[in-house]
Amino acid sequence: MSDSSRNAAEKPSEAATRLWIRLMRAQRLILAAIEQDLKAAGMPPLAWYDVLWELVRAHEGRLRPYEIEERTLLAQHNLSRLLDRMEEAGLVRREILPEDGRGRWVLVTGEGRATQARIWTVYAAAIERHLGAKVDDAAAAILADGLERLTHGA
Repeated sequence: MSDSSRNAAEKPSEAATRLWIRLMRAQRLILAAIEQDLKAAGMPPLAWYDVLWELVRAHEGRLRPYEIEERTLLAQHNLSRLLDRMEEAGLVRREILPEDGRGRWVLVTGEGRATQARIWTVYAAAIERHLGAKVDDAAAAILADGLERLTHGA
């Protein structure tokens, strides 16, 4: 039986199980190391960067909360509290949608843009230290392509 024709009810192969374990461990360890680097540099947590990055990239620097949730994969209740803290820090602001009094925009502020850029300097160095320095570009491309196939359509 070919790998692509396996029945979903079958057990994963030893190789697939090993891959799963390695993916989970690598993700947990590398994220923890990056979070520690950000903390040591006096930067906010990585989730703040993720929200700021999505807002900076968005048309007019604004998104609806559900759009941020979809793009960052943060749970709605976590995102709400995170946005409260980010608004208190002056990094984002919320505006009521004129056409819908219940709807809100989340907008990145100038300070939010500057903070995203500052976080990126530490984040980029951490990615290089914890990942780039350990995997050459050819291997990284192969891994990235494989992970793209895993997540395509998810």
